[in-house]
Amino acid sequence: MAKTEVILAHQVIGLGAESDQVKVAAGYARNYLFPQGLAIPLTAANKRRLEALRQRRAQREAHEFNTMSELAKALSKMTLVLNVKAGEEGKMFGSITAGTIADELRHQFEIAIDKKKIHLEHPLRTLGEHDVELRLHPEVTATLKVRAESPTTLSQPVEAPAAAPKSKEAAPQKGKEAASAKTGEAAPAKAAAKKERPPKKPKAEKKAE
Repeated sequence: MAKTEVILAHQVIGLGAESDQVKVAAGYARNYLFPQGLAIPLTAANKRRLEALRQRRAQREAHEFNTMSELAKALSKMTLVLNVKAGEEGKMFGSITAGTIADELRHQFEIAIDKKKIHLEHPLRTLGEHDVELRLHPEVTATLKVRAESPTTLSQPVEAPAAAPKSKEAAPQKGKEAASAKTGEAAPAKAAAKKERPPKKPKAEKKAE
């Protein structure tokens, strides 16, 4: 594959920065770098532009350094709080990754940081406070406090005690008690009724013929 040498006019990730002279595939330069204004052909005339490109690069790098330094100071004073679900022993269901932290920084503080700049040796899986290193710039790092909290810790569900079986004899007994009560109430009423009845009149004697 044919190679060509170019001068970078802007920073290109994985390739270089302003004023760097690099060799790339001719098709890549012709179809992408040149049309996008990211590079110019290496010619005697273009070499005269190297000094201007170096000055632009120095200004950009100084601006990035100052910006990242200020951001590092701000992040070092912050605490990113994440609400998670966890068990009784504080072990989370799931984990917190660099992508999770990047998303929450954007959501809670409107700070956009590439997740590749968030350095985690392993995902966070326990509740509490963790120190997370952010590599914002080749010369600037920051430590962000990340606190994982669980509003309520979830435990294994406890089975409810079985309800006591209903007594089959209870209903009939209640019926008997009610019947006996009614009978008991009826007896005095009948007795009272008998007492209140007027005495029978004696039959008239037949007249002697």
